[in-house]
Amino acid sequence: MSATLARVEAHVFHTPIAEPIRTSFGTMTERVAVFVRVEDSDGARGWGEIWSNFPTASAEHRALLFADIVAPRVLGKTLDDPVALWSELDRALHVLRVQSGDAGALSAAAAGLDLAIHDLRARKRGLPLWRALGGSDDRPVPVYGSGLNPGPAAFDTVGRLRAAGYRAFKIKIGFGAATDLGTLRPVARALDEGERLMVDVNQGWDLRTACTMTPKLAEFGLHWIEEPLLADRPMIEWTQVAAVAPTQLAAGENLRGAGPFQEMIDSGLFGVIQPDAAKWGGHSGCLPVARAALAAGRTYCPHFLGGAIGLLHSLHLLAAVRGPGLLEVDANPNPLREGLLGDVLTVRDGGVSLPDGQGLGLEPDIKTLAPFRTLHLERRA
Repeated sequence: MSATLARVEAHVFHTPIAEPIRTSFGTMTERVAVFVRVEDSDGARGWGEIWSNFPTASAEHRALLFADIVAPRVLGKTLDDPVALWSELDRALHVLRVQSGDAGALSAAAAGLDLAIHDLRARKRGLPLWRALGGSDDRPVPVYGSGLNPGPAAFDTVGRLRAAGYRAFKIKIGFGAATDLGTLRPVARALDEGERLMVDVNQGWDLRTACTMTPKLAEFGLHWIEEPLLADRPMIEWTQVAAVAPTQLAAGENLRGAGPFQEMIDSGLFGVIQPDAAKWGGHSGCLPVARAALAAGRTYCPHFLGGAIGLLHSLHLLAAVRGPGLLEVDANPNPLREGLLGDVLTVRDGGVSLPDGQGLGLEPDIKTLAPFRTLHLERRA
């Protein structure tokens, strides 16, 4: 008899940070994470993460949606085919996305569940997750340091990351021309041979600003310009920005659905496709997007800026499909990441080795995060 989903848990954590993280849409003064654990009727377990980076008040809400709306639709069901189960769940949740207007939260809750089920299934098969997802290449995965604050501190942060083994860096811009250009010039001038620099506008520009600012970035030799417009702007606006941009555009973290991703790929306007598996789709939804991007000659780079479990899932997903993409690794201190990873994912010469072991290759010891936990929910079949 096939094993069924018997139990789910959601754990919400909030932790203060010494240095706020600035983006064009707001400032993070704490870090949060929603980790989920699933267990089947054989006692096998798996871990996932629900995206809830900002605003941080969304963490408890998404955990409640996971426990009270998403989980009841899958508890007691077989886990033999995670992709079919996710597709069924995604269809069932669609009416609630429309009815509630809470599409992002519901999609993230379902994504966290899917990630955990894939981890469970890989562990039961005795395989590392990247192999269970179809990967065959066990070489180190290239990474880049992300989330670098603007201003003079960016130069020092790049130096720290370089010393730690990074060879690619992404700086947040969208704070006005003087701040953006003043941040980038010293960093770009100090880049070593072979290093790459990217920028993230975080949807911070309107069309006029984007068409004015992107040509000014030509002097920096950027590898990509990320989200210079709001993700939901029409393709005609993206076409205008791409026409004046000095390098490839990157986006995708704020899209939901296979259709919008395929439209993005087919448009030819984006060189880098960046679905976030903890925001939408999990592995079931994002793996086909990644493969479609590579088949079309685009670069797949998983987006992620959260806790340890989501980062590991992003690593395994990229390792499964490969291509020229890099793993996004948050450069800012975060106890909800380091507190679980330990020395897993140590960067060496621009890359990280794939973890040993089954599934994620890590059994998270969340007891170490007990002082930061604000909510624990459990539901059983």
